[in-house]
Parts: sequence; C-alpha cells; structure tokens
Amino acid sequence: MAVQTEVARQARPGLLATIWDLLTTVDHKKIGLMYLVVSMLSFGLAGILALLIRLQLAAPNNELLVGQAYNQVLTLHGATMLFFFIIPAGISGFGNFFVPLMLGERDVALPRVNAFAFWLFVASAVLIYLSIFFGGAPDVGWTFYYPFSVDPSTTGVDFFMVGVLLLGISSLLGAANFAATIYNLRTKGLTLWKMPIFVWSVFATSILTLLALAGITAASLLVFLDRKIGLTLFNPAIGGDPILFQQFFWFYSHPAVYIMLLPYLGILAEVASVFARKPVFGYRFMVFAQMGIVLVGMLVWAHHMFTVGESQIFQLAFAAATALVAVPTGVKIFSVLGTLWKGHLVMKTPLYWVLGFLFNFLMGGISGVTLALVPFDYQAQDSYYVVAHFHNVLMAGSGFLVFAGLYYWWPKMTGRMYDERLGKTHFWLFLVGYLLTFMPQYVLGLLGMPRRYYTYPDGLYLWNELNLISTIGALLLGLGGLVWLWAMIKSLRYGEKAPDNPWGGWTLEWATSSPPPAYNFAVAFPTRFASERPLYDWQKEGLTPKPIDPATIHLPSPTIWPFMTALGLLILGVGLALPWPNGWLWAGGVWFLFSLFKWAVTPEYDHPVEHHTVTGKSNAWMGMAWFIVSEVGLFALLISGYLYLRLTGAAVPPLERPALWLALLNTFFLVSSSFTVHYAHHDLRHGKPTPFRFGLLVTILLGVIFTLFQTYEFVTAASHTSWTENLWMAAFFLIVGLHGLHVIIGATGLTLAYYQALKGRLDPHHHGTLEAAAMYWHLVDAVWLFIVTIFYVW
Repeated sequence: MAVQTEVARQARPGLLATIWDLLTTVDHKKIGLMYLVVSMLSFGLAGILALLIRLQLAAPNNELLVGQAYNQVLTLHGATMLFFFIIPAGISGFGNFFVPLMLGERDVALPRVNAFAFWLFVASAVLIYLSIFFGGAPDVGWTFYYPFSVDPSTTGVDFFMVGVLLLGISSLLGAANFAATIYNLRTKGLTLWKMPIFVWSVFATSILTLLALAGITAASLLVFLDRKIGLTLFNPAIGGDPILFQQFFWFYSHPAVYIMLLPYLGILAEVASVFARKPVFGYRFMVFAQMGIVLVGMLVWAHHMFTVGESQIFQLAFAAATALVAVPTGVKIFSVLGTLWKGHLVMKTPLYWVLGFLFNFLMGGISGVTLALVPFDYQAQDSYYVVAHFHNVLMAGSGFLVFAGLYYWWPKMTGRMYDERLGKTHFWLFLVGYLLTFMPQYVLGLLGMPRRYYTYPDGLYLWNELNLISTIGALLLGLGGLVWLWAMIKSLRYGEKAPDNPWGGWTLEWATSSPPPAYNFAVAFPTRFASERPLYDWQKEGLTPKPIDPATIHLPSPTIWPFMTALGLLILGVGLALPWPNGWLWAGGVWFLFSLFKWAVTPEYDHPVEHHTVTGKSNAWMGMAWFIVSEVGLFALLISGYLYLRLTGAAVPPLERPALWLALLNTFFLVSSSFTVHYAHHDLRHGKPTPFRFGLLVTILLGVIFTLFQTYEFVTAASHTSWTENLWMAAFFLIVGLHGLHVIIGATGLTLAYYQALKGRLDPHHHGTLEAAAMYWHLVDAVWLFIVTIFYVW
C-alpha cells in the first residue's frame, strides 16, 4: 500500500471507518497498541476479580463469594492476569510497537500473520469468557490440575481448554514472527551485538516461548480429549500417571514466569539507561544473562512438584537448577544498579517504577530462593507464602515494569505528554497498596493459611488482622488504578504535544515523530553502528540520516481476512467446546477455510516490493523455521511422555497391534511426497510452471492417500482395543492422530499454494506460501519416521 493511500485512509473520520481500520490493519504499531489496550482492559478486569477475592477473605466465615462462585472468580482472575495481561503486554504490546522501530524497519517480518495472531489472542479471551453463558465459567484454577479438571461436575473447562489452545497458536505465531523479524530484518549495519537490550529481551522471550509452549499445549489438549472422548495418558485406571500432567503443565508454566519477566527486564535496562544518562552497564553480560535465563529457565519446572513424592535425586537436580537461575537474574539486576550508580538521575515517573521494581523484585527473588530449598518448600507449598512470592515477582516485578514502559513510551505512542503528578501518585498508591496487600500474605503462609480456600475460621492467631490489612492494600491498588486511568484520559484529552524525543533517548524509535507515521521513517540511516546507542554515536561522529521521498515507500495493504480467519476459529472453538456434533463446528470450519483461501489470493502489496533481509532467506522461510522449533518440541514432549510410560511398563502394547506392512506402505507414500514437493518448488524457482503444478498436485494426492490409509488403520485398531482400556493404544491414537492432524494442516498449506498458482499469485520471485508449506511438509515426514520406529517397529 502506497504511503499516500495510507495517509488518506487514516484521515477518514467516523466511528465505522475507525473500526474498519482496526479490523483490517496490518501496521505493527496499531497492532501493538491494540494488544496493549486489550491487555490493560484485562488487567482492570482481573483487578476487579481480585478485589472480590480479597473482600471475601477480609473477614472469617464471610459469604460474599463462596464455593463454586469463588472458584470461578479465582480461575478467571489467574487466567486473565497471566494469559491476557502480563504475557501479551510485554512481548506482544510493547514488542510489536517498538521492535521494528528499534531495528530501523517498517514492519515485522510477516505483517498479516501478526494481525491474525492478535485476533486469535482476542478470540481466545472471548471464548473463555463465553463459557459464562454456556453453563458457567471454569472453576478449576488457572492450573486446571488433573484429575480435578476432568470431573464431570466442573464447569467451563471445555471452553477454557479450547481457549488455551487458540492462545497457544497465537503465541506460537507471534514468537516465530518476532524471532524472524529480529534475526532477518535489521537496518543495514545493525548487527545483533548492536541491538538495544529491549530487542534482545524480546528475542530471548520468543525463543523461550517456542521451546516451552509444547508443555501447556500437551496438557490442555489431553485434558480436553479426556473430557470429550476419554483419550488420555494420565488416567491411573489404565496405568496412566497423573503426575505426568504436572510435568507437561509446568514444563511451560514455569518458563512462562520468565516469558512474563524477560521483556520487562529489557524495559528496565532501557529506562534506567536513559534516565541515568549513561549507557547500559555491562551490555554484553546483560545479553548473556538473558540467554542464560532462557537456558536455565527450561530446567527448573519441577520445583513446583517437590511435594509429589519424586526421588531425592530428582528433587536435588531441580533445587540446584532453581538456585542456578538466580545467577543470570542477579547479573541483570546488578547491571541495572551499575547503570544507575553515579548516574545523573532524572526523577521522572518511569524511573520511579524502575526503583520500585528493584526494591520489590529483590524480595521476590529471595523468597524464591527459599522455595528452592526442598525442606522449606514442604512447609510452604500451597500456602499463602507461595501466593505472596508469585505476586512479588509478577505484580511488583513485571507489573511495575509494565507501567515503567507505558509511561516511558507513552509520548512516543500517543504524541501527548502526561501529568507527572498523577503518574507519581499512581506509583505511590501502587507501591503502598502492593506492600499492604502481599507482605502480610508471607506471614499468613507461614502461619498455615492455605491458598485457594474461600474462607477460614475465626480465632486463628493474626489471621483476621492480616487478611484485613491485605484487603485494605487491595483497595489502595484499585484506587491507584483509577488514578492511572484518569492520568491517561487527561493526557489524551488535554496533554501537551510530545516532542520527538522528550527524554533524550538514544535508540532508533526516538528518531521519528511522536507518534510515528505509518512508514516509521522517511530516512536512510547511516550504516555505522558503534554501539547500541546509535543516536548518541551518530551525533558524536557527525553522521546524519539521509531523507528519502515518502512517495517511494510502499507498505503492506490492509486486509480483513486475518480477522475473518480468526473469527472462523472462534466459531469452530465454540463448536469444539459444546457437545458434539453441533452446527457451530460446521459453520466455523467452513468460515475458517473460506477466509483462509481468500487471504491466500489477496495481494499483500499493491506495488512490487523488494525485501532486504540480513540472512538472504525470505521472511516466510525464516518464520517457518522458527515455527518448526515449537512443533518439534510438541512431538518431542509427547513422545518423551510415551517413552516414560513404555519403559516403566505402564504402556504395554496389545496383542493385536497396528500392521507394520501398512505403516511401511504409508511411509513410502509420505517420503515420496517429500521428494515431489521438493522438485515442485525447484521447478517453480526455475520458471517451469507446468511441472511445478503437476508435482505439487501429486504431493497433495499422496498426502490424501496417506490420510485415507491412516483413517482405515485407526478404525481397524479401535475395533480391536479401545484407548479407554489400554494405555499403549491411548498413546498410539494420541501421537499418531496428532501427526495425522499435522498431515491435514500441511496438505491444506500445499493446497493454498496450488490455489495461488491457479490464480497467478505464485512466480519464481514470490513463492513464500509454497516455501513455508514445503518446509512444514518435510517436518511432517521426519516426525513420521520416528513414529514408525517407536510404535510399529518397537
């Protein structure tokens, strides 16, 4: 889309035009703002739910919110705060808006996928809250522990699980997009070691998300399948292991703590550097510390399980890893302290939030070390001590840095300054409110108050007084939220116009106007980057960007189809959550496929555009490469669970196993299809359209044959032994069936490419859909070779 068209489109007045613009935009800045708006609305909603919880616990034997109602509010509070506020605000909100700006680029690597990921994020939230109208909200806690989550009396769990699966797809697409953007799209001369710390933090978070996401996907998928068709690896009645659920769940949900923290540690460094008027102290150590958190953060999940009865070696290993993760985290904190030390501190609102974070996060870190001590954890587990620690890290940690980033970048995002007095009032109310709310909970935990209980008896030592103080603190937090809301409204309505660089920042987002134009920059930057502070270095060296004509800039065209595709998945999700079969399933499936094919043939640009990439690989190739990392993780996790059950003797193959000859025949079809798609892609790149189309069509047909044979095998196997009676069969149907789903997804991708070819949308220079689909197809083939070995041969 030409820049003039974008300017004209933005100038159209009226509510309907604004709504249409938001539904169709692929601009990373608008998507980032929409993520932030939804995240902050979720924060407000979760805060109201938290106030209800605290009001219930303000006095003993209270009856404001009891039983199932309390469980529903507690579940929605936790899920909303974690999945729809802390995680998306940092990486998806601030990351979307500022990473391309900091890289000197015009957008993310895959703008339409970015828009689709946002609308899928919204769809997952809508789906979870729709459960209220279909029997009740989920009441199993945000951890949805097995077997409680498969109890028929629980409500809303099907909606919750489908919502979590949709959210996982959104997170996967977003993380792959960020990793591809940072690795493949940087202005000329900007190397990895000259990127701002915030960009590094988003890169580290994206990698961690791709590695860990398999855990919650596997946990939620198996809970959903158990509720719907009785397919599970956790049921002890057939030899399954309920603790395996916790292994899957915490494999993601503890790394998720670092996913919630890492983007904000990047904000911490940026704000500290600018308001101390100093470069980041120990820049490279900061980067190594971030990547160290990614590595060690993947090895600590089981410290949530010290009380489940695992072996001492198991406990010692995860206790050591938990203590070890404090090292890179400590490096980050000491680096920030070194940045602030002897700096010329500019005491503006963002720096207040940074200082508040340092004070509170230190306490959260120390309490985390205590929970790494197994004997102490035995005493504190499932008590309010853990609740206080968790909120110490996230509320006074990530939550404080959300506001540090919001106040820091508010002038850049909105073009308006804010009232410093209101910003500081907001900070002090939150700081005091936080301390009053959660410090008493440490003591309550040590006094024996359990988490997740909706009431407690009168007369217990200090329980009444400490719970009342905690509730008063929560009310102060609510008051602080109202002050913040007024500060933002006042800024938008009456705030003075913000200059381009109000704080004297040194990274590239401050090199454009406030707010930035649709094209971000109308300049060509110097190609010399001496450090992560280019604006400072260029001013010192006398280098200046060269203006370019905005008329020569072409942006991606807006399109409604990412939104429509996500809407189709929302409808399909409702159908999956409701009793089968139902009309929602058919309507959602048809809507989704129709929108997906319309998306495929809608031109991304209205003018030919040549993309500069750092690696020389296309953005589609790079995005799919990172996407595959997570897919490999999902199969690796499920196969590891199966191998554990098989090697411990729990999963014993039945006498009548699926036939090896049919598996080998199917292997021939699938491996052959890898060769045909490879040569089809080769023919397209060499300008041979007829052989290309023929090879692609043969690949699709081979995939269809494989699926038909697999369906026949499933029907035959199910007639001999049920997955509800034999654990090996449950593992077989789960893993082989999931692979079959991936075959269908891959074949759909190849069909999209074939449809594009028929419509003249593929040529030797524009073949991203085929390139990505072919890579995915090779993954499907490689996974199948492992499956044949462990299920048919062994």
